[in-house]
Amino acid sequence: MTIEQLHKIFLSSSGICSDSRKIFQNCLFIALSGDNFNGNTFAKQALEKGAKYALIDQKEYKINDQTILVNNSLESLQKLANYHRKYLGLKIISLTGSNGKTTTKELINTVLSKKYKTVATVGNLNNHIGVPLTLLSMNKDTEIGIVEMGANHQKEIQFLCNIAEPDYGYITNFGKAHLEGFGGIEGIIKGKSELYDYLIENDKDIFMNADDTIQQQKLKEYKKTVCFSSSKDKCDYQIEFKEVNPFVVFTFDNTRIESKLIGTYNFTNLCAATTIGKHFNVSTDDIKSAIESYIPSNNRSQIIDKGNNKIIMDAYNANPSSMEVALDNLNKLSDNRKIAILGDMFELGNDAPSEHQNIADLVTKLNLDKIYLIGENFNKIYSKNDKIEIFSSFENFKLNFKEISNSTILIKGSRGMALERVLELL
Repeated sequence: MTIEQLHKIFLSSSGICSDSRKIFQNCLFIALSGDNFNGNTFAKQALEKGAKYALIDQKEYKINDQTILVNNSLESLQKLANYHRKYLGLKIISLTGSNGKTTTKELINTVLSKKYKTVATVGNLNNHIGVPLTLLSMNKDTEIGIVEMGANHQKEIQFLCNIAEPDYGYITNFGKAHLEGFGGIEGIIKGKSELYDYLIENDKDIFMNADDTIQQQKLKEYKKTVCFSSSKDKCDYQIEFKEVNPFVVFTFDNTRIESKLIGTYNFTNLCAATTIGKHFNVSTDDIKSAIESYIPSNNRSQIIDKGNNKIIMDAYNANPSSMEVALDNLNKLSDNRKIAILGDMFELGNDAPSEHQNIADLVTKLNLDKIYLIGENFNKIYSKNDKIEIFSSFENFKLNFKEISNSTILIKGSRGMALERVLELL
């Protein structure tokens, strides 16, 4: 079957589904397989539940004309997504980076949707499966697609660019995320910059934080940049930081904009959304309205009031860079009693011992009243500070938990630590 034929079948369906538990009427089921499952075994069940077609890559599971046999279901999904992207011919904005990708993507979508019909990556479906599914969720009504790209190894961003073929791109930052897979900070810079490489090679526009020295260096010879900065001299759009109390407030185009995002680290995410909105001719009033209405969710920089405690819930993920800025933000708050509950940071490889020790050393220098460190990696650090309590696991923390009251509490750790469970204890 050619990709053109497969695309016609896709257009005749009600959309793509790759999870047999979530089948909807007349969808095209894609039988994907992993280390512990074989999607082909669910093809018959998907059809019985109402799927119009099932795409399989093992001939023994072909039962009728509704089962479409291909060489590789995943490769077919990726090729179909690329074909559909070209078929639609819409504008695609892609973004990647070590920290803040999903928040920035949500902000960009919120701003651009004031003027355009947009479709953006759902949640963090930003890998070799998520990006194709995002592209295939777009249709003829879509005017701008916003595609988040995640990676933990070299060449992954390059691969995703070849599927999405973005017209515009933005890298949030280069930080210490996925050190193990990228092989250190230089590997991270090289891997994330694959987005720049694609855009430059294809003469596309790049949105740029002119206050980021790495971005400056990478793009100093490239002419098709649209940049923002706090300094008027070196950018297309000047955006001035005002305060965090506890939410970020900034001014743009003589307009004060009060976000619902905490932490100075979210300022550049807000700047990117503002710049991209302005580049696409969204009015300043609409940008202000969009940003001021955006409330984060999904355990990302949420403010939660529980009892007499104020909780900064940032437990969606963590790496050394994001941990440091979250702690810096907590330190700067004027609240009377401040507590940090921190979980292990994953995917750091050989750097895990030193990076966890660095965080333990950092918290001792901050104006915090109590620090709880949870996980196998934190359990190996050395500290004599009386403010620090260390627990080898969440279960151990739970068993020894004592009531916390009248405090501002930062909760942060890698996704696998599931530190949102702390809420049940407070």
